[in-house]
Amino acid sequence: QVHLVESGGGLVQAGGSLRLSCAASGRTFSSYAMGWFRQVPRKGREFVAAINWGGGSTSYVDSVLGRFTISRDNAKNTVHLQMNSLKPEDTAVYFCAASEDYGGRYFVGDYWGQGTQVTVSS
Repeated sequence: QVHLVESGGGLVQAGGSLRLSCAASGRTFSSYAMGWFRQVPRKGREFVAAINWGGGSTSYVDSVLGRFTISRDNAKNTVHLQMNSLKPEDTAVYFCAASEDYGGRYFVGDYWGQGTQVTVSS
């Protein structure tokens, strides 16, 4: 099992940047593919990005391509989501997730963090 804690959310103006981090503890971090999801009120959780165990393969939802970058540091048990050129529609609670399976755009999290709020003002 793995325990996940997100950080780095906040309020930013449109066009700005934020970097989310997710710290993992528990089982060997490199055993897990990692992903980021987001959720707004009254909507389901949306896949944002995923990265495989070694970091050599990444996948993104179309709406963030070219603006967001997922990365991981297996030595520090962390995964990051660098978010640039933020838009008001990126406003959501962002969740970090882990799974033994990667799946690319079909990544499904088995373990979840508590979420961090990202608010982008226009």
